[in-house]
This record gives sequence, C-alpha cells and structure tokens, in this order.
Amino acid sequence: MRLAEKRLKVCEKGHPFYKSTDCPSCPTCDQENKPSSGFLSKLSSPARNALVHAGIDTLEKLSMYTEKEILKLHGIGPASLPIMKSSLKEEGLSFK
Repeated sequence: MRLAEKRLKVCEKGHPFYKSTDCPSCPTCDQENKPSSGFLSKLSSPARNALVHAGIDTLEKLSMYTEKEILKLHGIGPASLPIMKSSLKEEGLSFK
C-alpha cells in the first residue's frame, strides 16, 4: 500500500500547509480559531471542525445525538468520545 503524497495548499488567509487529503482545514487557522474554554476547546481540531460543521456547537445540541451518530461524522474518532461524555456529564447531560 502506497501512502498518499502530501500536497502544498494555501488557505483563504494565505497560510501554506501540506495535506494528503482533500480536507481544506488549515492548521494555522484551526489554532487561531480554537476556543479558549468550553467543551470544544478540549477536542482535537478535526473533531471540533466536524461538530461545528454539523451545527453542533453546544452541549445541549450534542446531547440530541447518539454516540453512533457522532462517530459517523468525518473527523470524530473514538478518542473524542470520553471527552464529550465527560463534558456532557458535568452539565447533567448525556448522549441520546
């Protein structure tokens, strides 16, 4: 199996970065846009971007989904679930 070759990309703000996929997410912009608090600040950039892209930006909205539904989102991996579960639990919420 051959690994995908990384290609140079440039985001809308002019930041150069390399990616082997079609994912348009710029690492520099992701770091600049990372929230300083809240449950989204605890997640990796891919997981955070997946949730925000799906319109899930609060714990209340997150609680309206099952774990299985969240895992189907591109960018969400199993390592993100314990962080989300813990954040939900702190607010007295849980996955659907």
